[in-house]
Amino acid sequence: MDRSGEWILERIGRDRGPDRGRAAGRLAEVVDSRGFEVARPPAWMRWLPVAYVVFVLLLETVTPTPWAVSFLLIALPVIAAYTLGPVAVAAATVFAVVLEGVVAGTPCCTGHNIHMLWENHHVAAYVATGLVGALGVALAAHRRRQERDLVRAHSVAEALMRTLLRPVPHRVGHLLAAGLYRSGEVGTMVGGDLYDLRATPSGERAIIGDVRGKGLQAVRTVADILGSFREAVHDEGDLPAVATRMERRLAREAEDLLDDELFVTAALIEYDAAAHRVTIINHGHIEPVLISGGEVTPLIGPPALPLGLGALADEEPVAYTHPFAHGDVLLLCTDGLIEARDHTGAFYPLLDRLRHRFGGRTAPAPGPADVIDFLNTDLPRHTRVFHDDVALLALAPDDGSEV
Repeated sequence: MDRSGEWILERIGRDRGPDRGRAAGRLAEVVDSRGFEVARPPAWMRWLPVAYVVFVLLLETVTPTPWAVSFLLIALPVIAAYTLGPVAVAAATVFAVVLEGVVAGTPCCTGHNIHMLWENHHVAAYVATGLVGALGVALAAHRRRQERDLVRAHSVAEALMRTLLRPVPHRVGHLLAAGLYRSGEVGTMVGGDLYDLRATPSGERAIIGDVRGKGLQAVRTVADILGSFREAVHDEGDLPAVATRMERRLAREAEDLLDDELFVTAALIEYDAAAHRVTIINHGHIEPVLISGGEVTPLIGPPALPLGLGALADEEPVAYTHPFAHGDVLLLCTDGLIEARDHTGAFYPLLDRLRHRFGGRTAPAPGPADVIDFLNTDLPRHTRVFHDDVALLALAPDDGSEV
């Protein structure tokens, strides 16, 4: 687990045997690890108890008039409870009481009269430190329990999203693929973006979409859409028929939720290996981007309303096709990518960045993993704070050169 909270690359080599050759070790999926591990406290917070003790001792040294500086040590157990465990807080409490005694009445160290050690005010300070220490131990134990509960809850979220957004295999039918997912919910994998890729008798079919809203409600819609897609793509019918079934499923979901504004922007893709072309239906989603022959081109076609709003349209969605040959890469993304802002508020310039990296490059042609690897490193350079989910799916025809 990556403690830095950065994206973790899941390599195909973990799930493939040694006979997979060059395909092993290629990029399969990117996920955010921040939801599966309790964040480590910052260094300044971990060193705060030590710094506080040093401060008290320095204050005792530089104070010109005698006063009970040791009373400040009463706060030490509570300060320690923010980062340390119950045992360490108990040890800090004992240390604080001993140090209070040293500061209060040791002629060799502080020049104070040893009889001050048992003076009423100092005895009260010892008792107060012990009581505060007991509270600090309880606070530390409660914090540890909350952290364990948080890890368990995030583990459930991880299992849920991994069930819905299954890792993208390196090869699906006649396509090579790589995927990326990052939730906009800080510390979790729960989000409203979705993607999937299936090999069917009609060809390889893929979807990428963005559910309106965030959080657990969006996850429910993601589950419905993906379930409908995975069932519909294997039935007889063309790509518009698949979209129609998903439209009906989303309409039923809106009725159950009493939500008249429930919708999903989505792009549906079908690859015909024999004809070397892709068929696309775009339901209000970001246009797919084709990287071909050193050129980067958005594949713009007839627009359609998002899934869930089809009843408002007078005409049926229209599919459009485009050549898709060996050496090409088709990138599907959600708006979390292009709407990521830098410190000046500028959006991520996807097309410009892809042209800068892959423009003019014809040999060797980039693969899906190359595109995802580039975006995985380039996007965090553009923005350090993500406010929306990010989902990417890169596809390329399989020419059989990778075994």
